Amino acid sequence: PEGVSRPIASPARPARDRVIESTGDGSVHDLAGTNPDGGALTIVLRGRPERTLIAFLTSGCNTCQGFWDAFRSGTDLPRSVDRLVVVTRSLDEESPAALRPLMPSDHQVMMSTEAWVDYGVPVSPYFVLVDGPSGTIDGEGAASTWPQVASLLNQAEADAELRTEQRIDADLRAAGIEPNDPRLYPEEDVR
Repeated sequence: PEGVSRPIASPARPARDRVIESTGDGSVHDLAGTNPDGGALTIVLRGRPERTLIAFLTSGCNTCQGFWDAFRSGTDLPRSVDRLVVVTRSLDEESPAALRPLMPSDHQVMMSTEAWVDYGVPVSPYFVLVDGPSGTIDGEGAASTWPQVASLLNQAEADAELRTEQRIDADLRAAGIEPNDPRLYPEEDVR
């Protein structure tokens, strides 16, 4: 029924696991659906230069209302996010008439139950952060307020920085360079 938040997939399996299973290579799915006027819409995520936050919302969810209000009022996106895309369920499960007054003017809104299934969205509101250049999911989770989402995004950013640091350390060790190796600290040119 419209406006009722119901699970579509098990919350025990992270979206990145479901994406790996469905694509075989772990790359994210581009989004396909319709705009609220019924026109076909595809939103490309893979290979784009930016990071996209996908917000899975419904028109009848009380908790979602705060996000609709924030997005409509032009709330700033965190620095780790370049664009926001709002995805609702498809026309057979969501009312375009109920969506129109909620829609933000500066963010895309798509209707696609398929996207909810592709990303294994367990509940609304739910958020997935996609890194376009790598085509991977950098973070995901449910939240009831915009500050909670910002906290999730900050955590995802810190995790990504840690993974980068660990990868660099592993690359250096593979090249035979250990911590405090003098090659890491070349002498300054003294004149």
